[in-house]
Amino acid sequence: MRLRASALLLCLAVAASAEPPNPYETGTTTIGVDGASAPPSVQERVAWIRARLAEVLVYPKTAQRKGFEGTSRIQFVIGPDGRAREIRTVEHPVPGRLDRAAEQSAIDAGELPRILGRLDVPVRFSLEEERRRTAQ
Repeated sequence: MRLRASALLLCLAVAASAEPPNPYETGTTTIGVDGASAPPSVQERVAWIRARLAEVLVYPKTAQRKGFEGTSRIQFVIGPDGRAREIRTVEHPVPGRLDRAAEQSAIDAGELPRILGRLDVPVRFSLEEERRRTAQ
C-alpha cells in the first residue's frame, strides 16, 4: 500500500509540474478574450478620414458663383502627430481654386487615425450637396 501511495504521489507531482500545452502549437484557434475591442480596420479609418475632410471642407464662394464642380484627388501621408503631411493634388477638376480648398481640408481636418503609406483621397465639390449642407 505504501508503495502504491508513493507511486501515486510521484505521478501527481510530475503531472503538476508539467507545463500546460501551448495553444499556438496545438492548433487551438481561441486563445482567450481580453475584453478589448478590435481596432478599426484600414477601410474604416479611410472612411473616417474621407468623412472628416468633407466635414471641414470650405467650398470657395467664387467657385460656387462660377458653377465650378468636380472631384479633386489629393495625396498625403499622416505624420507621427496624426496630421496630414506632404499634401499634393494629383487630379484637378478645375485648376486652382478647388485644389487649394481640397488641400486645405486635409490641413484643417486636425488629428487623423494613423495609416502607413500615402493616402489618395477624392474630395468632391458639388453645388447641390453644398446647398443641402448650408440649408441645414
